[in-house]
Amino acid sequence: MKKYEDRFKPRPSVERRYRAAIRKIMQGLRERLKGAGSPFQMLQILRGFARSPTFNHEAREAAKAMVTHLFYDGASDWREAARHGSRGRMIYETLRKEKDRRNDFDPIIEQNARYITSMASGVADKVSKDMARGYMEGKRPEELMRDVLKRWPELTEWHARLIARTETSKASTALTRVRAEGAGLDWYVWRTSEDARVRTSHHHMDGVICSWSDPPSPEKLVHQKDRGRYNPGEIFNCRCYPEVLLEYGDVSWPHKVYHNGRIQSMTLAAFKRLNGGRDL
Repeated sequence: MKKYEDRFKPRPSVERRYRAAIRKIMQGLRERLKGAGSPFQMLQILRGFARSPTFNHEAREAAKAMVTHLFYDGASDWREAARHGSRGRMIYETLRKEKDRRNDFDPIIEQNARYITSMASGVADKVSKDMARGYMEGKRPEELMRDVLKRWPELTEWHARLIARTETSKASTALTRVRAEGAGLDWYVWRTSEDARVRTSHHHMDGVICSWSDPPSPEKLVHQKDRGRYNPGEIFNCRCYPEVLLEYGDVSWPHKVYHNGRIQSMTLAAFKRLNGGRDL
């Protein structure tokens, strides 16, 4: 079970399962390539599978499983949070209503399925270039085909990891945002994974209160190349996540708040004025 202070943090197991599912799909494609009789046929199999209903179905099922795991894990976190605060009834009502809104998450599934299917097309382009280079170097067709099978993990693993990490975080943030806005909760605390791999711009955001409607540009705030405005988990290779602010007492005051394009220290009274004097 998660510690209470880790609420809303995606479980690493979801990302691992998703990466394993993508890897399994691509390994299945490698097995198909073993039956090719020539480099040209190998490319035909690659490009054909990238457009096949079978591949699209497998990709969608993998994406659906990832979103489903996040959906139920996140619901458990929300129910736990509801038991510890005064917003319990509203949160429970939000969770009850979302049973009728599962189709709202289909775009997340479809987008992830497209990312997976794009892997096969990307690998086909890479293999085509490698084969052309091999022919110019005088390699035999059998050697070219053996090279593709031998290099398969190198051709697919990095992309599988990137998709799993980035899209799990993005989907988790999207689900958290839907639930937060459904409960009328406008604010969250930016949380990082708190390890050596956290990028400087995100380390700068750690612990900062932000609004869904006014996300920061973390890179711009530390004078790096601006990558646009986004919430935690919404950019490539990001393992940050939004911890929804349920009660004013969830953080200590004064506290860092992102507002009007900058991070500033705010007293509780100032933050309440910023929030229109309302309860969270």
